Amino acid sequence: MSLAFLDFTPIVEIKLGQLAVSPHGIGTAVGFLAGAKLLLGATRRLGIPDGYIHTALTRAIIAALVGARLAYVLNHLGNFRDRPLEAVRVWEGGASLLGGITAAMAVALPYLYRRGHQLWPLLDAAAPGLALGIAIGRVGDLVVADHLGKPTDFFLGYRCTGVDTSSPCVAPIGQAVHQPALYDLISVLTLLGLMLWLRRRALRTGTLFLVFVAWYGTGRVVEDFFRIDETHGLGLTASQWFSAAAVLIAIGMLVAHRRDWTGQSLPTTGADVSAEPVRDP
Repeated sequence: MSLAFLDFTPIVEIKLGQLAVSPHGIGTAVGFLAGAKLLLGATRRLGIPDGYIHTALTRAIIAALVGARLAYVLNHLGNFRDRPLEAVRVWEGGASLLGGITAAMAVALPYLYRRGHQLWPLLDAAAPGLALGIAIGRVGDLVVADHLGKPTDFFLGYRCTGVDTSSPCVAPIGQAVHQPALYDLISVLTLLGLMLWLRRRALRTGTLFLVFVAWYGTGRVVEDFFRIDETHGLGLTASQWFSAAAVLIAIGMLVAHRRDWTGQSLPTTGADVSAEPVRDP
């Protein structure tokens, strides 16, 4: 018998007249806006004009939509081999969070760099906002019961009841399945708290972002073992391969942090900067 106690009715869509809105989409949009707000506070301390950030964010959200879908399609090519036109049917669902984040950064950072702003301080400024945005987006995932995973007796599992969910509930009615979105939410909220504390400390530039990559990447490697997804060698998903590579790079750079690779440091937030200056490597 399942020990899971999380039993709720998902809200897959909200009807607004003839229009149907997904709480998942609402969570993604609110998460982006909240993360952008947190980012702006940090970039203002760096002296970057808001206009530059607004333009970068506009380009980032377009790139994120394209990158998220492209990464999903590449990870599930077998589903589109015989029906390639379905790859552009984004309204039917299917997006990669990691693909979206990567594409957004690949577009926004070069734009700001060409305007004379160093990359590592920008990455540090963006890290807490990324964590906040992911956390709010995961709330949307939970509302629609998305990313339901493998059967489990874990008490934080979701009990299948036969009602409509955003992703299939693979267990029999009454049995529970893993909720990787919930695990991700818990992990990223803890990470957000850590980074909000760390950014008040005197840190070398790049530390905040590398901590984000190392922590979140490790979490994704672990969480994906509970998902139901296509694997690509050694039983690992594309997200696990990508995350594992990112984690190794981030940890390697943190270990080698004594070397002069970082440039100027991100100003501390809420700390007495004059009493405890930010240290350059």
